[in-house]
Amino acid sequence: MAMPMRVTGGWIQLLTDWLDLYQFPAPDLRLLLDSRRQDEAVPLALWQQLLERASMLPATAVVPALEIGAQVRPRHVGVLGYLSLASHTLGEALQVYQRYEQLFYGQQLVRVRVQGELVVLCWDADASTGASADTVAIAALVSFLRRLLPEVSAVARVGFVFPAPDARSRAAYDAFFGCEVVFDAAATEVALPVSWLACRLPHSYPDVREQLDQQARALLLALPGADAFDCALQRALVRRLPEGEVGLELVAEELCLSARTLQRRLQQRGLTWRSLLDRTRQRLAEAYLADSTLQLGEVALLLGFSEQSALNRAFRRWTGTTPARWRRTLR
Repeated sequence: MAMPMRVTGGWIQLLTDWLDLYQFPAPDLRLLLDSRRQDEAVPLALWQQLLERASMLPATAVVPALEIGAQVRPRHVGVLGYLSLASHTLGEALQVYQRYEQLFYGQQLVRVRVQGELVVLCWDADASTGASADTVAIAALVSFLRRLLPEVSAVARVGFVFPAPDARSRAAYDAFFGCEVVFDAAATEVALPVSWLACRLPHSYPDVREQLDQQARALLLALPGADAFDCALQRALVRRLPEGEVGLELVAEELCLSARTLQRRLQQRGLTWRSLLDRTRQRLAEAYLADSTLQLGEVALLLGFSEQSALNRAFRRWTGTTPARWRRTLR
């Protein structure tokens, strides 16, 4: 049975940032926003209600939902933002989104297909979250693409399943996306040139650098006195853990070593593969749990666990308590 649709807790910060941008007092709306923790999922119905309240504020833009989506930063999308910006190419970043979208909505919704010289991201009509929420989501996606690739201004095609708005609003959609937007479409979609997939991404985003530095510090704690080999091993583990592929043989292959040689080097350091993996995961878990924007399910994924219950069992074995209780002690 599919989980009900929701959005990740950090997503509602988009709305707070938009209120701050225009210095809206909006005390009732802000009270609702402030009552939500960033590590908690937000039911879709509540997100729609928040956007509806925002739309009743004095107009600052023809289509406020476009401006709200344009505020997107990596912290708003949690692990998806960090993993996307750590990708080498736009194609890798889109693969990350396709693989981990379920963390954001609670369901896997997007389909990706190649159509001639275009790659199309498509969400079926029954996956629509409503006109305002869909607009925020697609505006945020395109704005995120523009942050990844500053030279990008216009996408090839955008479609929405909801009816066309008035002429003034329709012009605002076309201007924002840099292309003619199709309404009453069979599916919500964004089309990009296939050639963009090979574009290399910059690695100069402070949010991502801070997150990766946090990972590195945690791993250095896991392997005190690290030398060049240890650092290479740590990098391989950080990259492999979110993929769920952390077997000794795979990591040894990435380091251009045999499994036997890797085992011998670990033994020289007084470690086994299991003890290294446990120690690394524990230190990383403690670092991730200190980041309130990451939900427990996202922490589990970053550590290579198939589900949150597996993280709970491992964390209790390491520390004698659960991740949720450990996080509460940090507040």
